[in-house]
Amino acid sequence: MTVLALDIGGTKVAGGLVDAGGRLLRQATRATGDDPFASLSAVVGELEVGNVQGVGIGCAGPIDTVAGTVSPINIASWREFPLVERVRELIGAPVVLAGDAVCVALGEHWVGAGQGSHAMLGMVVSTGVGGGLVLDGRPFGGLTGNAGHVGHVVVEPGGDACTCGGRGCVETVAAGPHLVRWARQRGWVGDDARDLAVSAHAGDPVAGEAFRRSGRAIGLAIVATAAVCDLDLAVVGGGVAQTGELLFGPVRDTLAVHAELSFLRGLRVEPAKLGVAAGLYGAAALAYSLT
Repeated sequence: MTVLALDIGGTKVAGGLVDAGGRLLRQATRATGDDPFASLSAVVGELEVGNVQGVGIGCAGPIDTVAGTVSPINIASWREFPLVERVRELIGAPVVLAGDAVCVALGEHWVGAGQGSHAMLGMVVSTGVGGGLVLDGRPFGGLTGNAGHVGHVVVEPGGDACTCGGRGCVETVAAGPHLVRWARQRGWVGDDARDLAVSAHAGDPVAGEAFRRSGRAIGLAIVATAAVCDLDLAVVGGGVAQTGELLFGPVRDTLAVHAELSFLRGLRVEPAKLGVAAGLYGAAALAYSLT
C-alpha cells in the first residue's frame, strides 16, 4: 500500500510516494512559481503516481480544513484556493489537508525526532515560520486547521510589519528573507540566508546577531506555546534550521531564561531528523489516517 504525500510552500512544491512502513519510495520537487498548481501537477506527473490509497497535503497557511481551501500568506495567487477539490480531481483518490508545519510535526512524531513524545510542537523556519501541534499522539488543528500557527505570535510589539497584517510577529524576525533584510539594513552584503550563515560562521557580527535575534524569537514562541499546551518537546525544521547551532544555541539560551515554570523545565528542543522531507512523511501519515 502506498499514499501520495504533497508538501506545498512559498518556494517549492514537493511530492513523494510513501509506504505504510514510513519508507519514502520516490520524491520530486518543483519551484512553486507563478502557477503553484501547475508545479504540483508536474510533480505528480514525475512521480508516475498510478493508483494510491489516498493523498495527504501539507500546505503553508492559513488553511481551512473544513472547506478544503488554502490562502497561504507567501503564495499571493492562492486565496481560498480549492486545493482539496482540485487535487481530488487530479488524482482520483481521497484527499486530506493540514498545515505544512502540522505535517512536519506529525512526520517527526511518526518516524523522526518526536517518536514517543506525548505533546509536541513542530516548527518550520524557512521563507516563513509555521507551527503545528501533535497532542496525545494526534495532530491538533483546532477549528479550521490553523492551531499552532506560532509564526504569528508577537515577539516584538510595534515591530516590523508582517505579511499577516500584524506587526512584530516571529516571522518578521526569524524567517530567512527577514533575516537577510535585517542584516542588509545594517551593512551586511550577501544574497540569501545561506550566505548569511557563512558570514556568521566566519565571525561577522551583524550576521551573528541576525541569527541570535531569530533564535530568541523562536525560543519565545516555543516557551509561550509550551506554557499554554504543556509540551514536552519542540522539533524545529526548515531551511533556516539547517544552520544548526547558529540558530539552536540562542533558542536554548532563551529557554534557559524563560522556561522556569516547573512543568516547563523538562521541555526539549531538537532539530528535525527528517530534514526537508519531514512534511512529506507527515502528509503521508495524514493520508494513512484515511485508510
